[in-house]
Amino acid sequence: MTPSKTIAGQRWQGALQDMQRALPEEAPVAIVFNGTTQAVMMATPDKLEAFGTGFALTEGTVKSAGQIESLEVIEHAQGYEVRMWITDDAAKRMEDRRRSMLGPVGCGLCGIDSLEQALRELTTVKNNKVLTAEEVNRATEELRKHQPLHDETRAVHAAGFWRDGIVAVCEDVGRHNALDKLIGTLIQQGIDPADGAIVLTSRVSVDMVQKTVIAGAPILIAVSAPTAHAVRVADHANLTVVALARGDGFDVYTHPERITA
Repeated sequence: MTPSKTIAGQRWQGALQDMQRALPEEAPVAIVFNGTTQAVMMATPDKLEAFGTGFALTEGTVKSAGQIESLEVIEHAQGYEVRMWITDDAAKRMEDRRRSMLGPVGCGLCGIDSLEQALRELTTVKNNKVLTAEEVNRATEELRKHQPLHDETRAVHAAGFWRDGIVAVCEDVGRHNALDKLIGTLIQQGIDPADGAIVLTSRVSVDMVQKTVIAGAPILIAVSAPTAHAVRVADHANLTVVALARGDGFDVYTHPERITA
């Protein structure tokens, strides 16, 4: 399945007129560990290997990509299966963060069994990477230039990685899916998230902060605003949150020492 499809419709401009528009695809993607389905997410069906890797890491199922012994993507009539075999100790952790519900694109925590799992304790970001204000402004501007699916459909989120420029971008109908794909892509390409900043087109929720901290990135830049609790979690985890960054200024909510003139 391609990530987009042209659909016929009608547009009103004084009268109804026939038109065609490219729309993003979304399909059920089952994340399967050692034969057990951990989650089913609605996602854009591309870069699913990276999605599986990033999901396994940011959900705490594996501590490193080396604990994924094998990974394959299987297409079914109803959707896709990202099938992974993981080490025994990772399989034990999987039960502590079990999901059983369909995850819609708007939320990254649907199906979590307990409040403790939703608001899990995070490690502290150690890296003190510093960006200039000019780099922050450039980061969101450059991200806009690397969103082909958004340009085609106007209906997807993007997550990018800044390291002296945008070096990787992933898109998806789900903002947390895009971030998982990006983290998986960085692992695949041997790029250390601690060496730069994650850049988002979406709002900053607690889930996005958690994934960024687990990946090890010290700075999170977004074009939209954070939630109040996301700021509290980021501050405690030593993560710098920059928001409402749209090329002409930005807000810094936590650990501003990483942003310099």
